[in-house]
Amino acid sequence: MEPTILFTIANSVAMLGWLAMAFFYDKSITYKIVFNGLVVLLCILYASVIVWSFSEPTQEGNFSSLEGVMALFSNPKAVLAGWVHYLAFDMLTGLFIVYHSSKNRISRWLILPCLFFTFMLGPVGWLMYYGLLAIHKKSILPDYH
Repeated sequence: MEPTILFTIANSVAMLGWLAMAFFYDKSITYKIVFNGLVVLLCILYASVIVWSFSEPTQEGNFSSLEGVMALFSNPKAVLAGWVHYLAFDMLTGLFIVYHSSKNRISRWLILPCLFFTFMLGPVGWLMYYGLLAIHKKSILPDYH
């Protein structure tokens, strides 16, 4: 299958998960479907693309320098793997935000911007949630209970 088709499939799967988290925020079925279904599916896709990308000879590359990482990502399959990696981990972060905020009775309306920014900019959304949690808990170092 072409990397562009898998890219479209991965994005569609991720969008379903994010919409489920946004609209069915406090439903336990959301956690089950998104965590046990969509995130697992993205992880399987990631692992498959990694194996697929290593099955063909690639240019030299490594993780020890910016140039080495750029060389790794000159292969469309490696870029697809990196993208699916982002999708899966950002979705896990979003799930944590939804679960944790529900447990701590933080308004869904305050969480939605955090989810949006986690979806679009990963760590920025997490940082927003961390700040919101600190305000909610009235502590600069909030606990996660």
